[in-house]
Amino acid sequence: MLIKRPADIKSSEITPEQVYIHRRAFLRQALAQGALTVGSLAATTGLYYLFAGANRRPPAGLGPAKLSATPVRDPALTADEALTDYDDITHYNNFYEFSTAKHDVAYEARALVTRPWTVAVEGDVHRPRAFDLDELTRLFPLEERVYRLRCVEGWSMVIPWVGFPLADLLKLVEPLGKAQFVAFETLHDPKQFPLQRGRLLDWPYREGLRLDEAFHPLTLLAVGLYGKTLPNQNGAPLRLVVPWKYGFKSIKSIVRIVVMDHMPRTTWREAVPREYGFYANVNPQVSHPRWSQATERRIGEFTRRPTLLFNGYADQVASLYAGMDLRKYY
Repeated sequence: MLIKRPADIKSSEITPEQVYIHRRAFLRQALAQGALTVGSLAATTGLYYLFAGANRRPPAGLGPAKLSATPVRDPALTADEALTDYDDITHYNNFYEFSTAKHDVAYEARALVTRPWTVAVEGDVHRPRAFDLDELTRLFPLEERVYRLRCVEGWSMVIPWVGFPLADLLKLVEPLGKAQFVAFETLHDPKQFPLQRGRLLDWPYREGLRLDEAFHPLTLLAVGLYGKTLPNQNGAPLRLVVPWKYGFKSIKSIVRIVVMDHMPRTTWREAVPREYGFYANVNPQVSHPRWSQATERRIGEFTRRPTLLFNGYADQVASLYAGMDLRKYY
C-alpha cells in the first residue's frame, strides 16, 4: 500500500512547556491591568473558558513524570499542524465515568489511582497474559506522534501523543487464526468513577476494532501526551488512539483487551444504535442524526473548517474499507 506522509513538525514550532504552565497566570494579570478585552480573551482561551467558568478549577498540571520517547520519523504518522494548547487538551474532556460536563472532568478525575495498573490481554490468542503498565513501557519503545482528534460532537484537536503501536502488543500474544476483532474495557470501579454508580451507560465502558484496524500502524496505545504521562482526565494511564475514527472509539483507562472471533459489544452502539455505529469512521458525508458532520471547530479557533474523510488519513486507511458502503457501515 502506498502511504503518503506530511513532513514532521519542526521542534521550533512547538510551544515551550513553560509557556503553557504560566498561561493562566498571564491571563489573570492581563485582566487585572485591563490589557485584554472580552474579545481578545475569548480569542486566546476559547469561549468555553470565558463563560463555562473553567478557571474556577485548579489547573490539571503536567503529568507527574517525563517520558523518554522518540519523535516518529515516518511522516504518515505525524500531522503537520499547529498543536492544541495543553491546557485545552486537559480541560475539555469527555469522560463520562467522571462527569457529563467537559470542564468538570479534570477536577473530578484528580483522585484516580493509576499505579499499580494491570492490563489483561486474553481471548483467542496463543499466549494470554496480564501486563503491568510499567512492564509494557519497558517492552515497547515509546514514540511521539502528532495526531488529529475529531469528536463526533463536531470539535477537534491536534495532540502530540506518546505511546506504542497496538500491533506490537498483539503480536506478542499471537492471535489465533480465527481471530477477527479486538475488544477493550475501561476500569470498572464506582468508588473512583462516580458516574459508574448510576445507569447513565452500561458500565464498564467498552469499545472494539476489527483485527486489521487494530494492527494498522496508526493505531496507538497512548501512555502520555506533550512528553509526559497522561493526565487522569485524558485516560490515564493507558488509552487507545485511533485517529481516523471519532474520539469515542479511543477508549480510556484500559484494563482488559480481548481478541475474539465475533464483533464485540460497544457502549455507545448499544446505548444509541441509530446514532453511533461500530466503525465510527470520520466521514463528512454521513451526518449524525442530530447534526451535520461536514464541518468541525478546532478547539482554540472560532471559524469552522471542512471535515476530512477519515479525519485526513484516507491515504493510509481507505484500503481497509474497500468495497464497503461507508453510509451503511458508519
